[in-house]
Amino acid sequence: MHRKVLVAMSGGVDSSVTAYLLKKDGFDVTGLTMCFGIKGESAKKEKCCTPRSVEDAKAVCHSLNIPHYVMDFSKELEEMVIDGFVSSYARGKTPNPCVDCNRGLKFGVLLKKALSLDFDFLATGHYARIVKRRDSYILKKAKDRRKDQSYFLYCIRREALKSILFPLGELTKEEVRNIAKSAHLPVCDKSESQDICFIPDNNLQKFLSDRINRKTEEGSILDTKDKILGNHKGAFFYTVGQRSGLGVGHRHALYVLAIDTVANRLIVGEKNDLKSNGLVAEETNFLTGKIPREAFARIRYNHNEAKCRISRKKGGVKVIFEKPQEAVTPGQSVVFYDKDIVLGGGVIEHVIR
Repeated sequence: MHRKVLVAMSGGVDSSVTAYLLKKDGFDVTGLTMCFGIKGESAKKEKCCTPRSVEDAKAVCHSLNIPHYVMDFSKELEEMVIDGFVSSYARGKTPNPCVDCNRGLKFGVLLKKALSLDFDFLATGHYARIVKRRDSYILKKAKDRRKDQSYFLYCIRREALKSILFPLGELTKEEVRNIAKSAHLPVCDKSESQDICFIPDNNLQKFLSDRINRKTEEGSILDTKDKILGNHKGAFFYTVGQRSGLGVGHRHALYVLAIDTVANRLIVGEKNDLKSNGLVAEETNFLTGKIPREAFARIRYNHNEAKCRISRKKGGVKVIFEKPQEAVTPGQSVVFYDKDIVLGGGVIEHVIR
């Protein structure tokens, strides 16, 4: 009997090649597109989750002669991703919706749905690897370090790893493109989606203004000594480490150090003021079964990893860096590594300066 796999298909190159490779390897493949109710936009940039993406996924499945289904996950997107995204910005944090989508939707609701329908696996086009080690499974970085997406996947439950396939983990992006072309997949030349899929026209300020239930008001920009330097356009429009758009003259470049949405003010300082000795993270998930004492931490996607010490704290962990790190941002994720193995991670709650 062929093993059954449900492939989450966005209509892009990566998920399409995922389906192609699994069918080539003898799996009984079914494609499913998660419909999020995303409206078309005026911009010409490619986006996942739009009606065109659904049609692209359908065309790929037709070319591979595999079934294709569309399921409405718009309610789940709202409850599991968008609500938290908006509330985080309202509290002065900078959230990572891709982590929330993976945790709640793809490897939460969709994985549960796949297993309930008697599929053996759920597969996606993520660039990461799942490897069996003795009687358990571990999550590792992708072969293509430039495309590695393991940072966004630390939130997968440890027990779920055995039911997930990442066929692209051993491939580079260039190799995936070449496979798509040689297989004559209809989307082989399609560009990648870079923007947040649920924000129309990539206009974050309008999206937040429409959803945060309080008036957007100007407020004070202060330095580290509480001296007023100017005014901002609304505290929740900014993020820690931001330099541009402050509109404040100073002899040195200024950066956002902290965001106080209650008092509606920004605290700014010079580059050296951005450095932090550590952080406190909550909503933690560890894939190795225990919290390591030491690891290498990545405080945002594509950031260099920093050696750190980790200790348990009520509700999460406390992290102290060997060397101070710049622009540690509440709302982003900190992910812990041992070389190319993902140990786990959590959401940054507080910064230790």
